[in-house]
Amino acid sequence: MSAAVHTHADENRLREQVVDFGKSLFERGLTAGSSGNLSVRLEDGWLLTPTNASLGRLDPARLSRLDWEGRLQDGDPPSKEAFLHRAMYQQRPGAGAIVHLHSTHSAAVSCMCGLNHDDCIPPLTPYFVMKIGRLPLLPYHRPGDPALGDAIGALAKKHAAVLLANHGPVVSGSSLEAAVYAAEELEETAKLFLMLRDVPVRPLDAQQIAELKTAFSLDI
Repeated sequence: MSAAVHTHADENRLREQVVDFGKSLFERGLTAGSSGNLSVRLEDGWLLTPTNASLGRLDPARLSRLDWEGRLQDGDPPSKEAFLHRAMYQQRPGAGAIVHLHSTHSAAVSCMCGLNHDDCIPPLTPYFVMKIGRLPLLPYHRPGDPALGDAIGALAKKHAAVLLANHGPVVSGSSLEAAVYAAEELEETAKLFLMLRDVPVRPLDAQQIAELKTAFSLDI
């Protein structure tokens, strides 16, 4: 199922939505300084938060507007991690928006040894399964390394979210609201995972996950 295509009449509303969600994420400590970036799909390209911009102080008129080749059409220079978003959009036609954060608990998990690289956070709650599904861990790449875009592209067709080693999560959703909610659920589950790491846990089993897939028509 493809994401809703936004017309130019919707663009101002989407710009304001990026600003509002960015401010909310920043004020609640889910991103710090100029870290993190948000994007939304448009009819003929996409909007992305600019480079070196705090998500807490975005200007809707200065958001980067890019075409599908990644070329800047309008606004300030884009985040240097634009290729992460583009790789995810290319593989996920249902993605209407993408959230990339350096949120504390998710980033902490991304630094741990001994994780399952195919499924790095266990299905501790049904909400994690419903919003994230299986979360692969990508090996470390330096910030701005184009090879990371290829690595994300190889996984994005089957995964709505990925965790970048020693970095943080990249999460897609059908809308910006959905992507933000999923990123928040990932952060809360990462917090639970860290809190429970020294005690036995009982994640959801295969039958319980299958029941969720059926009940909520999940594609995970």
